[in-house]
Amino acid sequence: MGPHRKALRTTAVGAVSATLVAGTALGIAPTAQAAPHPIRFVDITGDGGTVLKANVVTPAGARDTDRFPLLVMPTSWGLPQIEYLAQAQQLADSGYVVVTYNVRGFWQSGGEIEVAGPPDVADASKVIDWALTHTPSDAGHIGMAGVSYGAGISLLTAAHDKRVKAVASLSGWADLIDSIYAGRTQHVQAAALLDGASVVTGRQSAELRQIFDDFYSSNLAKEPELIAWGKKRSAATYVDQINNNGAAIMLANAWGDSVFPPNQYADFYEKLTGPKRLEMRPGDHATAELTGLFGLPNDVWKDTERWFDHYLRGEDNGIDREQPVQLKSRSSGGYEGYPDWKSAGATDRKIALAGSKTIRANVNSGADGGVVFLSSILDQVAELPPTASIPLLPRRWAAVWQSGKYATAQQVRGTTALHTTLTPTKESGTLVAYLYDVGPLGLGKLVTHAPYTFHGRTPGKPFGVDLELYSTAYDVPAGHRLALVVDTVDPLYIEHNPSGAQLTFSSPANDPSYVSVPLREQ
Repeated sequence: MGPHRKALRTTAVGAVSATLVAGTALGIAPTAQAAPHPIRFVDITGDGGTVLKANVVTPAGARDTDRFPLLVMPTSWGLPQIEYLAQAQQLADSGYVVVTYNVRGFWQSGGEIEVAGPPDVADASKVIDWALTHTPSDAGHIGMAGVSYGAGISLLTAAHDKRVKAVASLSGWADLIDSIYAGRTQHVQAAALLDGASVVTGRQSAELRQIFDDFYSSNLAKEPELIAWGKKRSAATYVDQINNNGAAIMLANAWGDSVFPPNQYADFYEKLTGPKRLEMRPGDHATAELTGLFGLPNDVWKDTERWFDHYLRGEDNGIDREQPVQLKSRSSGGYEGYPDWKSAGATDRKIALAGSKTIRANVNSGADGGVVFLSSILDQVAELPPTASIPLLPRRWAAVWQSGKYATAQQVRGTTALHTTLTPTKESGTLVAYLYDVGPLGLGKLVTHAPYTFHGRTPGKPFGVDLELYSTAYDVPAGHRLALVVDTVDPLYIEHNPSGAQLTFSSPANDPSYVSVPLREQ
């Protein structure tokens, strides 16, 4: 790296560091100054002697002989150790010892970024060991919580450390590969965001750099290694261990999470057998939790505290008697409770995808999933999802099917599924399926979408495609219709369509094509 590039990186590090520290401090510092309980900044020795920068918040007036439930909170990807300070103070006010720490490889903590690998899980256990020795914490009442990266590490630690009795995993992942490589398609904007943040605020290991390079290069020879690397870092791989350990697991995510889409969380939730709760809200990655990090009222953090109050402090606050699946529609204000995930969309409505349609690849038709973060945040705050004029989409590059007009509102809840027969002209290709809410003037608002990539197919030979679109909750108004659009290019993803490729979608009589939309019971 030449001196000019070094200077650019140094400047970028300084700018991002100053922004993160200033932004966090502005929101948290007033609360910290007003807090009556002590805050200590400490060094904790993690796995292999790696130094982890941490802070400790204890209840006011705590004595060495007292014992309080312990909460350990690993930081999010790229954020400093003061990230959770406002929440730590509120939790300490409620009677918890809270230890938050910067995960290895980021900011002032030592080591290199392991992406929730075994050293990160071992670090979390070392933090628990340290807290039990150096704070008035109770070894029988230990919980973990975190946002994003901290959420993933918390779930993995619950699988490997039986001392963890409760977890709040917020905007995290359960299946890393199904998050950034869903549909066998690289989620390039999400990966680039993580890559860039880690370069500026941390120290990438040689392994991580190679993973990113192989991911971007679409090197199929490296695909098995990439999948194995991701599975090792996925709580879904260890779900039996989590169930055997019996920790109470709360999962919270946003419908528009562009880093960790909600499907993989819902699938993981269904496999849990212990005490569990699933919450889904409008928003993008970590945006639902954001105001709580500044000490402002926040539904996610409120329920997180209630979760720990019940499962660590034994408080009879009723959270265990509520419907465990809590969903908030992108189109309406209230929460809806369900006994399980599948009950949310108890009715499936199939839209037939009749006929045969051929599209050409390599051109964006105008239907796309938007821009990472920006699009879902607009949907969250203003109900403005990505839009497309369905009548004007060029049929040369987009296949379009529409339902009839609905006489009543259709409340989409859960995971829409596409089944079709595809005949390609090349051995590889990518398609992206979009479900739109289409108004009277033909303007389509994006309900959900998902990519799908294939390799090694025989040109001219049809094969079946089954694709789950990203889970959502969206209300289609009466008088509107639903449209399924399929094209081949979306800026969110790396596409694998050779030049001149064509895709033909058909609906054989013995295997009709359809899109199945899950609806809430009216």
